[in-house]
Amino acid sequence: MHVVTAQRKLVAEALGTALLVAAVVGSGIMAQRLTGDRALALLANTTATGGALVAILLVFGPISGAHLNPVVTLCMVAMKAQHPRSAVGYIAAQLVGGITGAILANAMFELPLVSWSATTRAGAAQLLSEGVATFGLIGVVIAVGRTRAALTPFAVAAYIMAAYWFTASTSFANPAVTIARAFSDSFAGIRPADVGAFLVAQAIGAAAGGLMFSWLVPVHGTAALPTD
Repeated sequence: MHVVTAQRKLVAEALGTALLVAAVVGSGIMAQRLTGDRALALLANTTATGGALVAILLVFGPISGAHLNPVVTLCMVAMKAQHPRSAVGYIAAQLVGGITGAILANAMFELPLVSWSATTRAGAAQLLSEGVATFGLIGVVIAVGRTRAALTPFAVAAYIMAAYWFTASTSFANPAVTIARAFSDSFAGIRPADVGAFLVAQAIGAAAGGLMFSWLVPVHGTAALPTD
């Protein structure tokens, strides 16, 4: 039986998050350069993100579980599906990977490696949107993960693509991605001053989603989520 080492799991989380952010930010930069139509730019950004997310989850899922998101990791800890000590490493890897992905996207488009975003994302509607987006994402991860695990990559990508359009914030729903997107002054960016409030909204949404969907879709017998 193939055993995945802790080091490989951490590399998978860092690399997967880096590629995800590179896809989000890079497609945002490309869309912004190719069109002045914001709706078309968002559509391009959405499509590229969704496609990349499916591929990334399929690649890294068997290695680390492909959390790629601190709130997903924390929910796994809360459900006793991951050890707190390994979760610290996961979250650190996700944060480092996300920032690296943003810097990589900037470099691919010949922008300054760090270009702080000036895109304002503030206000009650934006924060409510982040709470709802994260609530739903955690719901998909828990419910589909417990009932039809093989479909989780497709379900997560489908939800994120839809949430780009039905939330005012365009659904960041990921603290690591949120922080990373502040490093690029592009269509997909977020002003550093707005990051903190987004993280709080995401944490609240994740906690509510974890409680609700753990109750709606309980684990029966030994059918628990993978540990570590």
